[in-house]
Amino acid sequence: MFLKPNKQEHIAEYLLYMWQTEDILRAYNLDIDKIQQNLIDPAHLSEEEKKEMRDWYEGLIMMMKSEGVQKEGHLQINKNVLIELTDLHLRLLNDPKEAPYITTYYKTLPLIVELKAKSNQNDISELEMCFVAVYGYLLLKLQKKEISQETQAAMEQIIRFLRLLSEKYKIIDQEKT
Repeated sequence: MFLKPNKQEHIAEYLLYMWQTEDILRAYNLDIDKIQQNLIDPAHLSEEEKKEMRDWYEGLIMMMKSEGVQKEGHLQINKNVLIELTDLHLRLLNDPKEAPYITTYYKTLPLIVELKAKSNQNDISELEMCFVAVYGYLLLKLQKKEISQETQAAMEQIIRFLRLLSEKYKIIDQEKT
């Protein structure tokens, strides 16, 4: 099995991975042959695993085309993850027993407000803004761009918040089964 984050184990990592996968597929113009040549064939996987990987990418490409997100945007399956997390987030904020979560959220809120103001993305939720910020931060790190200490500190707080939300998601998901 080729490695991708487990949605139940760490949903925030899973969502960021899926956003990255969408961008990678776009970088290869949704061309499965280019993806095969550049991503699948060089991977140290069995033929069965390579076929599984190709099938998975092909499925995502088909979804991206049918949903009209070839150039930008996110697949509905990824939007659904964000909706699910937003629902959980709101439930946690309204639960007096979740004081540590609520405290972490309110420590993060000024950063979210500042990011939304700077980015002019007032039409997205606070939670989506956190994911957009972390995704952008990870891209900067991949590009080896300089990151200010202020930004580093802000990202650490936002990541702490998303990690806590992911932990809550995992606990609740395990309770369902």
